[in-house]
Amino acid sequence: MELRTLRYFAAVAEELHFGRAAARLHMSQPPLSRAIKQLETDLGAALLHRSAAGVTLTPAGATLLDEARTLLDQAERIRVRVAAAAGAASLTVGILGDGTDRGAARLAAAFRRRHPGLEVRIRETDLTDPTCGLRAGLVDIALTRGPFDETGLTVRELRTDPVGAVLRADDPLARRDHLELADLADRPWFRFPEGTDQLWRSYWSGGEPREGPVVRAVQECVQAVLWNGTVGMAPLGHDLPAGLAVVPLTNMTPSRVVVASKDSDANPLLRSFVQIATAAYRD
Repeated sequence: MELRTLRYFAAVAEELHFGRAAARLHMSQPPLSRAIKQLETDLGAALLHRSAAGVTLTPAGATLLDEARTLLDQAERIRVRVAAAAGAASLTVGILGDGTDRGAARLAAAFRRRHPGLEVRIRETDLTDPTCGLRAGLVDIALTRGPFDETGLTVRELRTDPVGAVLRADDPLARRDHLELADLADRPWFRFPEGTDQLWRSYWSGGEPREGPVVRAVQECVQAVLWNGTVGMAPLGHDLPAGLAVVPLTNMTPSRVVVASKDSDANPLLRSFVQIATAAYRD
């Protein structure tokens, strides 16, 4: 068995969906299906139950998944040790200033356990660069939110968060159980500067051109709401300062937490980071 085939199988076994696994592996579905069938032939065992309802693991498949994870983890440790010996003993991670994310805290702890002694540099960026300096070459990998232009980048979704409207607590709309974007159409919204990624700007303005103050950082957004009654948006579940409320928006697509790196970067530490991040955000 080749490590590549085991990676294919692990992706299908974890996603329990050939289409999602193919997207995760950046390949088309037919060759992935053929590789899994060939693996089953080589092992002489059915690994997956395929049905209209989806994909489930057979007992043999569950056993192989455990063994495959062990082998792939060992292979990753070998790559990282070789990279460290060759001088790649540090990693710069870009984050989009949100220190309250529990997934990020779990990721940091798990990454330290897997790579003790590795120097990890953190570069926090404001809201005008959703790639956190990745395109500018300032970081090796970004822990951030979509959507943004993904051209030339490898992006893996870690989690999705429902989104709500951030309002002053004394705003009459703050007493509502939920809102729609149309309820906020006549309000001022905070905006990002010209030159900010267009997909990012469009998402956080609810897909419409808005009028309101231009902001760059989370605290500027918060203060714009507190002082001027400006409407903002934020993922649900985040702690807000006193005087603010967040009301779920029923017609906004969830905000995607993602990890991103450049397609051209073959640093084995990046693959390890993505694997650990995926597990940390799944827990």
